[in-house]
Amino acid sequence: MKIRFNEWRDAISANPRVDNHKLGSNKFTTDQFQTVFFKMRPAIMLDGFTSHQLKLIQQVLRKNFRDLMYVCTFGEDETSERRVVYTDNNEDSILLMKDVQEDLFRRRKAKVESAIGIRHVIDLIASERKLIVGHSCFLDIAQVYSKFIGPLPSSIKEFALAINRIFPHVVDTRHLMSASDAVQHLMRQKSKALSSAFSLLCPAFHSTAGEASIPAPVRIEVEADETTLSCFASGAKHEAGYDAFMTGCVFAQLCAHIGVKFEDFTPKENLEMNKKMKKYINLLPPSFNSGTVLDLRTGMERADACYKLRYPAAVHDNIVLIWGFQSGLSAKDMKGCICKVFGPASVTTVFSIDSTAVLIQFSKQESVNDFMDLKATLEKQDSAISLLHPLSTILEGGQTRAANYDTYRDICSSSVTKYFFADQANAVCSASDTELRGENVDAGDALGTNSVLDETAHTLVKHAEGTKHCSKKQDATDISCQDILDALQDGKTLFGKQTRRT
Repeated sequence: MKIRFNEWRDAISANPRVDNHKLGSNKFTTDQFQTVFFKMRPAIMLDGFTSHQLKLIQQVLRKNFRDLMYVCTFGEDETSERRVVYTDNNEDSILLMKDVQEDLFRRRKAKVESAIGIRHVIDLIASERKLIVGHSCFLDIAQVYSKFIGPLPSSIKEFALAINRIFPHVVDTRHLMSASDAVQHLMRQKSKALSSAFSLLCPAFHSTAGEASIPAPVRIEVEADETTLSCFASGAKHEAGYDAFMTGCVFAQLCAHIGVKFEDFTPKENLEMNKKMKKYINLLPPSFNSGTVLDLRTGMERADACYKLRYPAAVHDNIVLIWGFQSGLSAKDMKGCICKVFGPASVTTVFSIDSTAVLIQFSKQESVNDFMDLKATLEKQDSAISLLHPLSTILEGGQTRAANYDTYRDICSSSVTKYFFADQANAVCSASDTELRGENVDAGDALGTNSVLDETAHTLVKHAEGTKHCSKKQDATDISCQDILDALQDGKTLFGKQTRRT
């Protein structure tokens, strides 16, 4: 290899004015050594060598040839091209390597720019300061910020102000629905989800158009062939672009309901500057049931005067967090178990966090302590009463834990992150500070709870004895399910009296 490079270099040095035609017919050109020009310099194209052979070639060049440079570049198809290039002197070598590095940088930059895609759209929207329309778009904007702008700020106020600097005009159609009494009346029994709003406000594009009670005030035309038009009429939600189409249609109808007339607009007039529209811009509902709006201009959250609650307002003191129960137990099942003990109106809301945890809101604050105490009592007793109690379905497995809303906040604000909420809660909380009063009872409390269960058992026996008059030969253990449930309900009543006395 050393001899071959030396002969080729001597031939080039002897005839520096050789042109490309003569260079291509050089006697040193073979399948592996193709003599070419590279950046106006004679070069050898290295083909068919293994990676080990290429390393040996580089070592030979570094040790024996100062005027031969090993250069690796990339072709149009991203395949590597390796050459040995002849240079006249040290300055020419430096200039050659500089040119190669600049070419690689430009190629990498072009590759990155070609892969950017949606970032160009985000930058263009921000630079043009266009009106952004979304439906329940608080989390969508947070995603855009996180993926294309930077890490999310540590507080909601900082986030709101940062968004307002980048996107100064944002309107949420979910908030806009609350502005019109006619729309609120129309959707009083319907969900405010995008597909539901689209089916009611834009009947021309929905298969259930006959169900709409009011005609669409704004006529929307879509230029499409028969195949595409059938897709628009089918309600293909969550498909690429279709959610944006539905949001735009809903926005157009809502504008008409609040008195914005598109036919009165001039080409140079901006919709965000319209007086009737202006008071709804930059107000985002943080969640579907918050009853508040976040003002992006000030970063402050305030009550939404137009919002009408469909669900009970959250009362944090009435909320219990439950996690670690058996898989497959739904929020509806849990509500049913608790209502059997505390009454049909005892639970107002059940919110499922994931398959391992729920938030349960009681109608009364004292029910929180009653539930926690009853849970602790049942877990400390290994008897028929505990096994047959309605709460046994929730407590089955012995891993169910419960805490108040403050503990839920602590878990959410922790830096610990687990896939399931129960795993995160167990990692954050310890047995000493997780549970509310009654979770870790002392011996004195245990005596009190034993007496409660004794009273419950005594009540159960009374129910059993009441059935004996039907047949003297009847077994004392022959008790109906209804008798057991009645006894358990009486036990719940006695337990409530006991806790109130203490």
